[in-house]
Amino acid sequence: MVILFQDEFSLSNTATLSAAWSAKGQQPKVDCKQVKKERVTGIGSVNPITGQLIVNFEQIGNYKTFKKHLKKVINQYKDKRKIIMYVDNVRFHHAKNLKGFLEANPILEIRYLPAYSPDLNPVERVWWYMRKSITHNRYLSSIKERIAKFWQLLSQTLKPNETLRKLCVINY
Repeated sequence: MVILFQDEFSLSNTATLSAAWSAKGQQPKVDCKQVKKERVTGIGSVNPITGQLIVNFEQIGNYKTFKKHLKKVINQYKDKRKIIMYVDNVRFHHAKNLKGFLEANPILEIRYLPAYSPDLNPVERVWWYMRKSITHNRYLSSIKERIAKFWQLLSQTLKPNETLRKLCVINY
């Protein structure tokens, strides 16, 4: 059996501003020669025990792209007897169109986290780490560059790893 936590995130070529150190009285600047805004939706699942991540990039998040991600997850863990995936309550996670797919794939069980509780979802910490590392105060001219930075940072997480395993620990 494997337990996963899933969530979507938005990635764009726009720099996100964040706190930064600077000399007293000098405002830090982020070079942002924005020509056009580009955006993609990432759909990801993390195994908090191993730190392994599975990610798809799509133009939009909906039940079709979620289903595509579920197929990728099933393929990744086809040797397991059961995959339990915790998801939030975004509308398309409850789509009636997914019912037949889930019935045809009994290896996968979807469970829902309580509403408005991102603090219970370990993959949210993965997205925080990613944003801090590749989007905060960093300008890139295209979404292709941003996705390349994403994979540069997280390519080692496609296999079990300590970095994400430690990030996924919930200490209350």
